Amino acid sequence: MKKQGLFITLEGGEGAGKSTLLDVIADVLRKSGNTVLVTREPGGTKTGEKLREILLDKTNTKITDDTELLVIFAARSQHLSEVIIPTLKQGHIVLCDRFTDASYAYQGAGRGIETNRIKVLEDWVQQGLTPDLTLLFDIDVETGLRRAGRRGESDRFEQEKLDFFEKVRQCYLQRASSETERFKIIHAGRSLEEVKQQVLTILQEHDLC
Repeated sequence: MKKQGLFITLEGGEGAGKSTLLDVIADVLRKSGNTVLVTREPGGTKTGEKLREILLDKTNTKITDDTELLVIFAARSQHLSEVIIPTLKQGHIVLCDRFTDASYAYQGAGRGIETNRIKVLEDWVQQGLTPDLTLLFDIDVETGLRRAGRRGESDRFEQEKLDFFEKVRQCYLQRASSETERFKIIHAGRSLEEVKQQVLTILQEHDLC
């Protein structure tokens, strides 16, 4: 797919602080004269947000791993068609909280779904579209879960065991090491100001601010 804008994604495990930094990043980009759309996955559209509710509802204990993956890609398909692709074609920046890297980390490494099955869905739904820049907020799993626990009642994913999130983290780091041009690792266990500075440095290196 031909695009004119810039597609930036934020990734990371629970409690890594990426959602906190989302608005900060958007503000920095806008102050530099960019038009920025902030969105999230799963979600980003009316349909996607309804599917998100199903996925995060901790009472939905009978959702199979395959169903979970398919629902996520269904939401992603709608998100791309309705929001992401039109915005990129207008030459704007799309700043998205999670994208397909999360599917490889959570449903692939975490749930144990084979990578090639996820790749089939990725190719079908995305038609070659991938992020231009991915900021990976990396944090020790136990520290991240403690942070996430302070946000309130946990959702269906946050109730998973420690081993699940260790697998998620290692998958993210492996993907980052294999795509060093796209991925930039943020050491999210540091203070908020230090994390902001890391992000600002990366944006400066990409001539975005």
